[in-house]
Amino acid sequence: MSKFDSYFKTNKATWNNKVKIHSKSDMYQLEAFKKGKSSLMPYELKALGDVSGKSLLHLQCHFGQDTLSWSRLGASCVGVDLSDEGIKLAKALNEELKLDAEFVCCNVLDTSKHVKSTFDVVFTSYGVIGWLPDLKPWGQMIAERLKPGGSFYMVEFHPIVWMFDYLEGKPVMTYGYMQDEAIYEEYEGTYADTGSKMVSKEYGWNHGLSEVINALVEAGLQIEFLNEYDESPYNVLPELVENESGMFTTKDKLYPLIFEIKATKA
Repeated sequence: MSKFDSYFKTNKATWNNKVKIHSKSDMYQLEAFKKGKSSLMPYELKALGDVSGKSLLHLQCHFGQDTLSWSRLGASCVGVDLSDEGIKLAKALNEELKLDAEFVCCNVLDTSKHVKSTFDVVFTSYGVIGWLPDLKPWGQMIAERLKPGGSFYMVEFHPIVWMFDYLEGKPVMTYGYMQDEAIYEEYEGTYADTGSKMVSKEYGWNHGLSEVINALVEAGLQIEFLNEYDESPYNVLPELVENESGMFTTKDKLYPLIFEIKATKA
């Protein structure tokens, strides 16, 4: 038993509730997705290029839209997520869309216990590492699941974003950039439907960029690049401004909103 098990249990219950709301939300555009719209954003498409014929493991896949979008592009995909409601919906979508992705319900840190294959690509994106108390076992698991020569790619909200509390509408710097303690939040609504009456109860952890990089390097991966951007493909914070390319920025552009990392296994 991990001391974090009760935190994971709380998060799992919240994510099970989120699946029901997110699958009906404008943000996830499920009906358009079913008709062929990709859920993937420009950063990940550019970074991974042609995935046709490659095996791809998608970590923390929610209800599988990105996994299935990679599958449509010709990758042989496995998606992993903590939420059994998310995995249930992902499997149903896979069947409905006649794709051949597989989905596994487990804590992402336990992936190697449930998924024994190795992959050309391990992928994860947007709002993922903040659910993990320690990135060292995460980095180790990624290395275990990659084939030699395989690539890990992540695009994620920038650690500076998580220093702020946005619940009152304006960003207030509240949390440490390298804070070890769990951050507990309880609020009404969810990022995909702020008007929802569901109560989100969440435990999260902040991780600085050095922690992310070192978790991958210590696991034996070689960093190809780290990039930071002052824009986000998602309108997830209060008062963001949409630019000409359809990305969202803060009004003053004082801090980055996302970063991306690509690493390879020798």
